[in-house]
Amino acid sequence: MITIGMIHTPYKTKEECPIQPAFASQEPSRVEVFRGFSAGLQDVETFSHIYLLYQFHRAGEIQFVRPTFLDDTPHGIYASRHPSRRNSIGLSVVRLLRREKNVLIVVGADMLDQTPLLDIKPYLPQYDAIANASAGWTAQLQWRGKPRGRE
Repeated sequence: MITIGMIHTPYKTKEECPIQPAFASQEPSRVEVFRGFSAGLQDVETFSHIYLLYQFHRAGEIQFVRPTFLDDTPHGIYASRHPSRRNSIGLSVVRLLRREKNVLIVVGADMLDQTPLLDIKPYLPQYDAIANASAGWTAQLQWRGKPRGRE
C-alpha cells in the first residue's frame, strides 16, 4: 500500500485517542495529502463529510478474538472496530470544514497524530446511511457513556 498523506490530530498517545469519531474533540485536525496525490482533491470540498482510510501504525498485538473497548466480553475481530487487525486498516467518517490547497481541515478525527493516510472517499448519505441497520452485539450493551480507555 502507498501512503497518500498524513493525518495530524491532537492525540499523541493511545490513551488520549477517542475510540470513535462521536467521542472526538471538536478541535480541528489536518489531513495533509502529499503533493503528488493532491490533484485528486478536486471537488472534495463540495462534501460535508468524508471517509478517511488509514493505517493503524501503532496498533498492538493481533488477536482474532478479544475484548473490545466497549465491554470485556471477547468478540471476533471482524465483529468489532478494534485497531489491532491483520491488515491494520482504519476507517472513520469526519466532517470536512474546508480545504486549504492540499490540506483538509476536519472535525471528528479519532486517530493518533501522524497517522498514515491511505485513501479518502466522499460520504454519500443517499448510499451510506442505511435505515434499519442492525447494531449487532452492541445493541445488547447497557453502556450509555464514554467507553473505557484504550489498552
